[in-house]
Amino acid sequence: MSKRDYYEVLGVDRSTDEKDIKKAYRRVAMKYHPDRNPDDPDAEEKFKEATEAYDVLMDREKRAAYDQYGHAGVDPSMGGGGFGGGSFSDIFGDVFGDIFGGGGRRAGPQRGSDLRYTLDISLEDAVRGTTVEIRVPTLVGCEECDGSGARKGSSPVTCNTCAGMGQVRMQQGLFQVQQTCPTCRGRGKSISDPCRKCHGQGRVEKSKTLSVKVPPGVDTGDRIRLSGEGEAGPEGGPAGDLFVQMSVRQHPIFERDGKNLYCEVPITFVDAALGGDLEVPTLDGRVKLKIPAETQTGKLFRLRGKGVKPVRGGSVGDLLCRAVVETPVNLNKRQKELLKEFQESLGQGGDAQSPRQSSWFEGVKNFFEDMKP
Repeated sequence: MSKRDYYEVLGVDRSTDEKDIKKAYRRVAMKYHPDRNPDDPDAEEKFKEATEAYDVLMDREKRAAYDQYGHAGVDPSMGGGGFGGGSFSDIFGDVFGDIFGGGGRRAGPQRGSDLRYTLDISLEDAVRGTTVEIRVPTLVGCEECDGSGARKGSSPVTCNTCAGMGQVRMQQGLFQVQQTCPTCRGRGKSISDPCRKCHGQGRVEKSKTLSVKVPPGVDTGDRIRLSGEGEAGPEGGPAGDLFVQMSVRQHPIFERDGKNLYCEVPITFVDAALGGDLEVPTLDGRVKLKIPAETQTGKLFRLRGKGVKPVRGGSVGDLLCRAVVETPVNLNKRQKELLKEFQESLGQGGDAQSPRQSSWFEGVKNFFEDMKP
């Protein structure tokens, strides 16, 4: 199945900058995170698809290669950079090197694959920072054979088919091309007496526990690179890296947007009309918020310095509290009578106490008047 366009996956266009790409990924990742969609078998695939798109579009070199060559430009089988970063020249040399005087490359230890681990953390840990232990399944060098793949006491020998080149030349009509050696599969060496533990692979599967230090201020989509903690390379080659990608869980009270936090604060009808003092939560504890008289639903109160300090530096954000006037429920008979008395006390001058309602009805009246022929 062909892959979807990375820009389409994140819902952005080709001119979108890195900041908006990050925001777009955060929305998609939050929507399709497997933990939030346990009954949706497609959610995990969509989450992985979005993560792959984010990985490419946030890397300038990968993005440039993708913009020019599409998925082929970032296909790992093409060297991770498509035709944009030297892979094309390698392929060109492998296939047509003999015609233009080029030669094959001698095989050698290859670097292990990079790994990615999605770390699910709370908003509090993301803001304050934390240290987390994770368990990662990976391939590590075989201790029995020191990663060589050969039984202890023996060693790999140069492949007789390719003479250690890892490639063989084949004649196809007028052309002479190079292909991966079928005997050693490009390694340049063969093992006559393989290690019993790793069966000649030089690597074994193992889960290892790692301690990850999460810096304060991280957000969904941020990555922490652990050098050399990826898969071990074949034949003793260097290990790849482990990329720990952050996924911040949805919070029951706060919503984060960059360095600012938002929350809704329900206030009573009386406090909204007469004013009052309320205690509101912050990540550092409770603080008092003064509610002025005649407060309407939707009014924002800014608590400076109660947001997030960005992981890449800068000033601390703010906490913005949105007032929501709550209508009283479960009223008893006397309370209903008091409200009716209050309503009657407004009399004909009620418009002065409800200016928005008055202007809204006036707008509705004008709307229907304009519709008349």
